[in-house]
Amino acid sequence: MRHKTDILDVAARKLAPYMFVFGLYLVTYGDLSPGGGFQGGVVIASGIILLAIAKSVDAVEELIPLRRFAVAETTTFGLLLAVGIGGVVAGAGFLADFVGRGAIGPLPAARFVYALNILIGAKVAAGASLICMHLFGDER
Repeated sequence: MRHKTDILDVAARKLAPYMFVFGLYLVTYGDLSPGGGFQGGVVIASGIILLAIAKSVDAVEELIPLRRFAVAETTTFGLLLAVGIGGVVAGAGFLADFVGRGAIGPLPAARFVYALNILIGAKVAAGASLICMHLFGDER
């Protein structure tokens, strides 16, 4: 990979933590405001991609190995599939709230949507980061 400038390196190191925090904000408050798991996951992945562009893929791999991205994506996919099938088994439909059935008030449903946002955010962040890291790695 070609040599990066110091300005890009400093800007990326200063900006990436704010991108991670904003992505986590979008994931956690997605059930109450615009945003959600997908948007938050993309923002988190863009922070990782920014670091890979500014430093290198190898520098980011030292922080978080690509195997962890693959394990996180596979695990969250399995959990999302299990939650979806759980709704079908309960007779409510795919990805339906089967945990809070019969409860009084909207709180159990809100917790279910919150959990789905976290799973989707983790899946999208890991998947988009993994794809871009592999694409950047092919440049070597």
